[in-house]
Amino acid sequence: MSTQSACRIALGLIYVRNQAQNGFSRAEENQGEGGAGERPPWSWLVAQAAKSSPLGPHVRRCVRAWLMPAFGTEGREAVQDFVPHLPPTVDEQLRALVTEIDRADRVVELLEQCLDDLSAAQARGGHYFTSRDLVRLMVEAVAPQNGDRVLDPVCGSAGLLAEAERYVRERTGLQPNLMLTGRDLHADTLQIARLNLAARGIRADLGAPTDSLSRPVDDPYDIVMANPPFNLSDWSVDRPLGDDPRWAGTVPPRDNANHAWMLHIAHALGPQGRASVLMADGAATGLRPSEQRIRERLVREDLVECVIALPPGLFPHVRIPCCLWLLNRDKSPHRGWGSADRRKEVLFVNARSAYEITSGSRQRRLAADGADRILRTLAAWRGAPTEQGGAAARYGDESGWCTSMSTAAVATAGYVLLPVTHALEPADEHVAARERVEELKWELYDKFEESYALEQDLRRILDGLDEL
Repeated sequence: MSTQSACRIALGLIYVRNQAQNGFSRAEENQGEGGAGERPPWSWLVAQAAKSSPLGPHVRRCVRAWLMPAFGTEGREAVQDFVPHLPPTVDEQLRALVTEIDRADRVVELLEQCLDDLSAAQARGGHYFTSRDLVRLMVEAVAPQNGDRVLDPVCGSAGLLAEAERYVRERTGLQPNLMLTGRDLHADTLQIARLNLAARGIRADLGAPTDSLSRPVDDPYDIVMANPPFNLSDWSVDRPLGDDPRWAGTVPPRDNANHAWMLHIAHALGPQGRASVLMADGAATGLRPSEQRIRERLVREDLVECVIALPPGLFPHVRIPCCLWLLNRDKSPHRGWGSADRRKEVLFVNARSAYEITSGSRQRRLAADGADRILRTLAAWRGAPTEQGGAAARYGDESGWCTSMSTAAVATAGYVLLPVTHALEPADEHVAARERVEELKWELYDKFEESYALEQDLRRILDGLDEL
């Protein structure tokens, strides 16, 4: 059984177990004793796992029966596609899996590990999910408040929506009253998102598979968070129209969706809306006139709050270095943001070195103290306390880490928004040379990715000529 199939079965089993723990009525459970009920209860499946008879058919029946309500309008075919065939050769693994899930005290940790494994298995196809270290940073950087309307236009496994719910719940001590909306182009990814949220008892509007870039959102949102695919080419079947309210005279290039995502998200923000968006470095430095005009528009409209240069190598499937962009419709002092007036200012944070190596591998991740330092810097710049009831720290530029610039100064710099250009390290020839080599290495990886994308486009054009 493939990793993807195994993860899907594990997700389904975790969902069944959580549903059983979260209010599944005893009467319905009794109906299912011995396998006679329409939805066999978790206790029945655990009993089957203790027997020597084939377990695969029981697991399939149980998971499929429970997923039908979770998948709603997608129907029986979607459930059948989600639950793979389970041959007798995997019975022992299934018994161990059911037993492990039944014994687990913190099923959410199993759920998150399962999503990590599934993301790694799907990464080559571009359907990876945002890692937990980045999810935490993206959510805490925009600090959603109870009652907010929250959107993820490319939601993947819905990790950002789940984290927004957790963030508000931990700070209020109450069941959050958030209006969560997620959209994604891929039906199978939406299935994962539904299970992830349902297993945690979170409600959200995920809708049908949707290409978010095809049209503007209908309603404004308080919070938008997104990790769109980097440097997506041919994102629009037709040339983007100039009368689209998202573009407003700054039509994004058709061969790269980075700036289309930025304008789409900016258009979705309400009067005090905030956004956190992961973007390839090229979005901050692109030299094409269309890209420069879009960055100029975002700065002139005072939408750019902060750009954070993240450590390279955080995504194992792609070598492109990236930044976290924070957009904000209102940088004046107000509740939920801070006491500092940061209108016509932009904060740049150079967190390139804020990483650690994952134990037992060479994979990089954002260091916990690095994420904390970013959030402390943001809080001080906004004039917000880092802890509830605490006092706000005093902000100051730190050489090599952060600098606050006026939008006029950003304009003078040619609207280049890459933090490493502005938050410079102290002069040290040895350190500077080493860091420049590292920077050039990741720039070269970026060029390799662009070259591959161009090659694929050229191949499609040549194949089309053969058909004429």
